[in-house]
Amino acid sequence: MVLAISFLEAPLKFRAPGVTLPLGLGIGRIVFRALNAVEAVLAVALLAAVALASPTVPVIVLTVLAVLLLAVQLAAVRPVLNRRSDRVLAGEQLPRSRAHLYYVACELAKVVTLLTLGVTVLGSGA
Repeated sequence: MVLAISFLEAPLKFRAPGVTLPLGLGIGRIVFRALNAVEAVLAVALLAAVALASPTVPVIVLTVLAVLLLAVQLAAVRPVLNRRSDRVLAGEQLPRSRAHLYYVACELAKVVTLLTLGVTVLGSGA
């Protein structure tokens, strides 16, 4: 989901004919709100699954890291991006935002962490 939305849908929607910045931002807010809600539910499910199992230390560390990355996105980066998009949607012309780069960095780290977690779990025979 993260790969499809963050690294395909998000950048490509602005290349579609007729998609203005305000329209793209509006769509993006809805899509990312839904993505983050699903991610939060899956994070809780992942935490429960790990808590009920007999996980190795690497599995615990990778699980906590993935959940922390999501928490940083939701609690620290998304609010900044939402305030900025509110201003853009209100008609302000703003320079590029570093917060977007932080969000993308968290997404990349989250993807690597989740892939590593999956490989670790599969490699442990669990």
